[in-house]
Amino acid sequence: MKKIPLLLLSLCFAKTISAQTLDAQLTQAILQSKQGAVVELPGFLKQKFTSIEYQKIVAPGPQYLISDDPEYIRVPEAIAFQEPVQPGAVRLYVYNVNGIKELEKIDRKITAVIKNTGTADMHIRMLKYSSQAPTTNYFKAGKEGLADYFASKPESKVRTVKPGQSIALDERLEKNVVKYDELVHGFYEFVIDQPGQVAVLQTDLKTSGPAAFARIKDVLPPKSKSGAGRGVFGVSNYRIITQGVLDTKNGASEIIIADGKKDPWVQGRESSRNEVATLAGNYGVMYEVEMKWKSSDGKGLALVTYNSRAEDNQWCGGMAAAIVMSKGKFDAGIIQLPSDRLNTKKDPEAIVIQVFPPAPNGEEQTIRFTYSPPGASCLPTPLIFVPIDMQ
Repeated sequence: MKKIPLLLLSLCFAKTISAQTLDAQLTQAILQSKQGAVVELPGFLKQKFTSIEYQKIVAPGPQYLISDDPEYIRVPEAIAFQEPVQPGAVRLYVYNVNGIKELEKIDRKITAVIKNTGTADMHIRMLKYSSQAPTTNYFKAGKEGLADYFASKPESKVRTVKPGQSIALDERLEKNVVKYDELVHGFYEFVIDQPGQVAVLQTDLKTSGPAAFARIKDVLPPKSKSGAGRGVFGVSNYRIITQGVLDTKNGASEIIIADGKKDPWVQGRESSRNEVATLAGNYGVMYEVEMKWKSSDGKGLALVTYNSRAEDNQWCGGMAAAIVMSKGKFDAGIIQLPSDRLNTKKDPEAIVIQVFPPAPNGEEQTIRFTYSPPGASCLPTPLIFVPIDMQ
């Protein structure tokens, strides 16, 4: 992913309780905001919020593959990722860049293929499909790619792959022209009924992905200086259940996911070196979050996020994401963060995700949302729950 220097993957959150509430001006800024829009909250984001504790449970999910090391493919033709898969569901995240700049910058094709390594016909059906045009706007690809993934529906089309045959996973990638420094961003989930081998490769524009796969013999070594990692990982889905009941009377609080410490990076296997692999960022992992809340003081609850890493380095100056959020003041659904511009920059900018009115009798309510670490953005992206006077 672009870019997360491992030395800078630090977490700044506090256990101390802050009962600070928004003043009238900041309250109105949130209440008058459209969903997903950027608002400025001067002074508010600098405080230390209560850390919301949670239980993290590995949930059933597909085999998870990611191709993001080397992130920049710097040779004209090469395999950047190659892993075996077993019958069943598979999730694949493609995040690679045409990095050729020696001698001259040349157009390339970056594509994904699957080979049937079984003894009978393989049948493959796409369950989730998200494929973005090559771009140097990595924030756009990461945000829209995640939103498209959330919105996609299972396809009815079934493709057949003969034993020993390879096909392109995404015909759109086969047609794309990838210029220097452009990112290829694809996010797929599919089901197969035979063992196979998945590869991501770079080749010339005239050669099909399957033909290039047949003639390339070696897999590029990883660079480990940029990119989240590559391999087959043991976790694709988490269920997050917060502990206790959040009460608006206790002030603002935050939940931190995908920080590498409280929520460690998932482990997997990179087969070309037969080594344990680490997915720095947990990109592509889905978090289903459920939390209880109530209002003992009659206040509502606003959910905002911001770029907590803006000052770290040149790669962390912006943040763009997408999330699936339950109903509140705004309807339930997929929200691009932000929705009114490409990305958010730094404090005092915050993004309004949802506003939850209090129950008339103060009873407990449940908030549910699906979060996945946003590609191209530095982590973590704190989710802050702010008591808000809705009168």
